[in-house]
Amino acid sequence: MLPYINKPFEFLSGVIGASPDELKLIFSFFISYPLAGLLKRVPDARPEYKNLFIISGGLFYLVGLFSLWVGIRTLFISSAVTYGLAHYLRTSAYMPWIAFVFLMGHMAVNQLSRQFADNPSEIDITGAQMVLVMKLSAFAWNVADGTLPEDQLSDFQKSSRILKLPSLLDYAGYVLFFPSLLTGPAFDYNEYRGWLDCTMFDVPATIDPAKKPPTRKKRKIPRSATPAMWKLASGLVWIWLFLNLIKHYNFEVLLDDRYPTLGFVRRVFVMHMVGFTARTKYYGVWSMAEGSCILAGLGYNGVDAVTGKVSWNRLQNINPWGVETAQNSRAYLGNWNMNTNKWLRYYIYLRVTPRNRKPGFRASLATFVTSAFWHGFYPGYYLSFVLASFVQQAAKNYRRYFRPFFLDPVTQKPLPSKKYYDLASWLATQTTFSFVVAPFVILRMDQSFLAWSRVYFYAIITTGASMVFFVSPAKAYLRRTLDQRTHKAGVKMVRSASTDSLTGRSQEPVLGLSADPARDIDEAIQELKEEVDRVRRDGGDKFKVPVTGGKKES
Repeated sequence: MLPYINKPFEFLSGVIGASPDELKLIFSFFISYPLAGLLKRVPDARPEYKNLFIISGGLFYLVGLFSLWVGIRTLFISSAVTYGLAHYLRTSAYMPWIAFVFLMGHMAVNQLSRQFADNPSEIDITGAQMVLVMKLSAFAWNVADGTLPEDQLSDFQKSSRILKLPSLLDYAGYVLFFPSLLTGPAFDYNEYRGWLDCTMFDVPATIDPAKKPPTRKKRKIPRSATPAMWKLASGLVWIWLFLNLIKHYNFEVLLDDRYPTLGFVRRVFVMHMVGFTARTKYYGVWSMAEGSCILAGLGYNGVDAVTGKVSWNRLQNINPWGVETAQNSRAYLGNWNMNTNKWLRYYIYLRVTPRNRKPGFRASLATFVTSAFWHGFYPGYYLSFVLASFVQQAAKNYRRYFRPFFLDPVTQKPLPSKKYYDLASWLATQTTFSFVVAPFVILRMDQSFLAWSRVYFYAIITTGASMVFFVSPAKAYLRRTLDQRTHKAGVKMVRSASTDSLTGRSQEPVLGLSADPARDIDEAIQELKEEVDRVRRDGGDKFKVPVTGGKKES
């Protein structure tokens, strides 16, 4: 740590109430903006200077601000081992899996150390390591994809594959990219490389030159100060909200003896506000981090050929409006921690599925376990994850079997009554997830159950009742009624996200949570039966008597 750098944060801590490390984290987001502005001004033709600037900035955060010498060792071990595996086992099909297991195991050690230390207000290396696990496991897969023929790759794999192992300097810059070092967002190496050599900013020849995004002087990186400042401003608003709300809606209010004396509706509201307050911290942190990435140019995501408007959402990690106004569980989870969703989809869910086969139970299970393991080992995480899986199933059934009644069967446009369905869906989604995420904030199992008991386990009861309802004859009745409704209108059911369960199609997990736990359980039982049958056949074959010359040998 730099001499005396802790003094002002200790002083502010006494005034504001936040810990010195939390204030230093916010300061790191602030200082990322001028540093990102300077980084953007490094000549495009000197990528090595950009890398050196990035590495210096990353080391300043780790050592100058937080004195994380052990953290530097941790990041070095993870990145060095991954690079070594990619270099020496590049053509091995097992390389990315070995890298993944090592990275997750290495992170688990540090997460357990943090859990046993039990000091949540202290900043350690686990946050940065969680981001790095996503980046480096993706890196290993991208290197492996670079050895495969194109006809075996998806469009995403083709765009992300690494054909030539990067230099150590480029790799170190990718690992220590300071605007997203401590809290994310994560991104693939080819995105970093495209930003570094400015090929990311090449405009297709089909776009009118007048529509090309404006740049300064001879730089290829478009102007990005305005969208970056908007992200900074929104992040500050969320942080301000957090600092004001946390005084009243810390999770400890759910454990206070006065909480059960409130009316039931008031208790549910307080539980919702505890979750909302916790989210505002992440809204602020991720918005500010994304803004500094945008200012550096890495958030660039192309230009609209018609309007000439530049998109800066490449590294968007959170959509607060999408979360807070979500009317179903998939929208709620899909707008939260979006880069982790992307990582789980492309580097876990689709990777455990054999080529030319549809993802099934194993893919869903692997994604769920990875997501839970990646978050850590607090019991509260697992309570939330397990319950959220069943909430997803119940919510999907409501949406598939009730929502069509509020749509015109011919045009699929909303009927006047749909506004009541939307209101009920929003209220059910928000109040249910207020209950679901409470353990994610509380962390301890005994305290989580205490908080749940004080609102009579309402989300567990309603979810369980919904599961029972949809395995009863009521489900067949609803389906039959919908069929009659569409037949009477003279149309066929239009496939949409709401009709997947009716047509037998499945959806991918969101944040590792299965969209259909019941289907996954059925598939698991079916796979187990098939495996038992295979073992029996193989075992029977061992005892068959070979036939030679038309006679059985004894």
